[in-house]
Amino acid sequence: MVVVARPLPYLPRHAGATRSVAERDTMVSPTPSAPAAEAPAAGSALSAAGLRVALYSGNYNSVRDGANKALNRLVAHLLARGAAVRVYAPVDPQRSFDAPGDVVGVPSVPIPTRSEYRVTWGLSREVRDDIAAFRPNVMHVSVPDYTARQAQSLARKMGIPVVASLHTLFETYLDYYGFGFARPWGERYLARFYSRCDLVLVPSGVLGEAIERQSGVPTAIWSRGVDHTFFNPAHRDDAWRQAYGYGPDDVVIAYFGRLVLEKGTQIFAEIIAELRRRGHQVVPLVIGEGPERERLAAALGESVFTGHVELNELSRAVASADVMVNPSVTEAFGNVILEAMAAGLVVVGADVPVFRARIEPGVSGFVADPTSATDFADKIEPLLTDPGLRAKLATNARVAAERYDWPTIMDSVIDAYLALVGPRIHG
Repeated sequence: MVVVARPLPYLPRHAGATRSVAERDTMVSPTPSAPAAEAPAAGSALSAAGLRVALYSGNYNSVRDGANKALNRLVAHLLARGAAVRVYAPVDPQRSFDAPGDVVGVPSVPIPTRSEYRVTWGLSREVRDDIAAFRPNVMHVSVPDYTARQAQSLARKMGIPVVASLHTLFETYLDYYGFGFARPWGERYLARFYSRCDLVLVPSGVLGEAIERQSGVPTAIWSRGVDHTFFNPAHRDDAWRQAYGYGPDDVVIAYFGRLVLEKGTQIFAEIIAELRRRGHQVVPLVIGEGPERERLAAALGESVFTGHVELNELSRAVASADVMVNPSVTEAFGNVILEAMAAGLVVVGADVPVFRARIEPGVSGFVADPTSATDFADKIEPLLTDPGLRAKLATNARVAAERYDWPTIMDSVIDAYLALVGPRIHG
């Protein structure tokens, strides 16, 4: 679905307030199948043969987000390297998409206010029996919930190590849903959860130091990569831009991600309003879907919403923007900013450690106070008025993103497993 909404103060760009996908049937690509298992790099001696990984995920093949995309890639990579993997996760037959590996459903129910996600209530006897029959030598948990705690306890009984991976700063979510008072409790809970692990995989050294300090458990870096063929400036499409009312000289500001409060949708709308107050007739491009869509559309006024897009349409939409604004403070890594940088966009992100690790302010992008629409607008405004600055930072951003390579990063996870299971295994 593509929605173009306009408030009265701004001149209309399109005839018609709503444009459905059916009107342009080439605009949305079909749902992709599971990622293909990656072939080992030529000459690589690293093998995962002998590893048997039981992976518990709260969302493996239901809703596409940065966390489960990373997990999907990890499983595909492990299988390609010779490991045995079995995934345990809630399964929704109405929403599930093809994902690599064998997936065993864990009993679950939809979350009342976010039905696209499901909550589990523990490992059933059938699931426990399945895990026992699989005979894992590593238990990997990717969400710190009650079922993951049961998986930790089961791993202890089986005498196998527990690896956790940190994908989201869950404690920060409480601030967005009226439970900020409970954040200290949430932080203590997470510290206890990670203290029951043998290793925690973290996306950055800053987070690793915090986890080690709070839990006393060692950490290892599991960074993220970019598909540089998919996210590439070559996919920029001027005809696509024109179809949605953008002129060749318009600077397109994109929001790229799930439309949920914790991703900063409210302040994104405030940023756009501040830029307009300063006289910039910006029409944001919103790439993504989520429960905050209606509220965000009303707050933004004139805007273009792509809805959920995949494959070629996603790469084209991202590359056809110029600037990406990401005010989220809940990211553990921020996959989307790397993808935007690889596509040639200048990213203006929240001034938090995870974004500072990816963006060199004034060189490959900017960071701004996540509570201040004014500060964001101050950082964005030069990009609207100085094409030379925008081009320079975009080039630097793409160079910075090239350092992130998926196969090498996934091999680092195999190394972490092997360090716990035993001597390094070679094929």
